[in-house]
Amino acid sequence: MNMRTLLITTALACTAFTGLAQAASSSTSQAKPYEYGMPLHVGKVVALTEPSTTDCKVVTADMKYIDSVSGKPSEITYRKLSDACSYQN
Repeated sequence: MNMRTLLITTALACTAFTGLAQAASSSTSQAKPYEYGMPLHVGKVVALTEPSTTDCKVVTADMKYIDSVSGKPSEITYRKLSDACSYQN
């Protein structure tokens, strides 16, 4: 009887951790795509990320920043040439 309780508790704990991980990953995709002329109130850039590639091509990059008006963290996506273009002729 004691082993059964332990197994049920372990299964419930694993389910709870899985739910928390899914909630955390789904809440981070709030980035809106940049449109020409969109006003950006960037107070401080927190992170700039882009997919790594060895080819010179256009990629979708992300910028996480602190909004200078509201003071809240924001995220935006934009298109740019990859960093590999800096090293190729």
